Amino acid sequence: MSVMIEALLLGWNRNLDYTRRLLADLPEDRLVFQPAVGMNHPAWVLSHLCIYHAPMAGMLLNKPFEDPRDHRYGMKSKSLPDPSEYKPKAELLGDFERGHNTVAEALRVGGQDALEAATPLERWRTSMPQVGIVLNYLMILHESTHLGQVSAWRRVQGMPSV
Repeated sequence: MSVMIEALLLGWNRNLDYTRRLLADLPEDRLVFQPAVGMNHPAWVLSHLCIYHAPMAGMLLNKPFEDPRDHRYGMKSKSLPDPSEYKPKAELLGDFERGHNTVAEALRVGGQDALEAATPLERWRTSMPQVGIVLNYLMILHESTHLGQVSAWRRVQGMPSV
């Protein structure tokens, strides 16, 4: 395995562990609580992050995928305080874990050749011309940024860091 793949998997696996710890002590009825107007809550964050698993695996395995932009939990969506808009905590975490495993396996299967391939989604291609650049952004920066929002969400409510 290449150093790049090992580095991506290291960060990816640590994010998965961090997510489990961030959610471990959260009661179901607090997942959509917004301590400040517009603040992203854990249910939205996990729903949002999960929609990127299929595009990542698709790019790595050279399979078609839909642009996540206009998805219900895509970049244009808002964090809503209605629990009926989201899956229960156990389902969200299960989806997140399965998605993580799917992407990790696709990365192992696709290998270095997949990382060097041209980015198939046109709107990403200008700033991230190769799949490896997109993966680095989505697996590490994008996911860590949103997990940091859950960490801040916890701290605003007086919950401990994890």
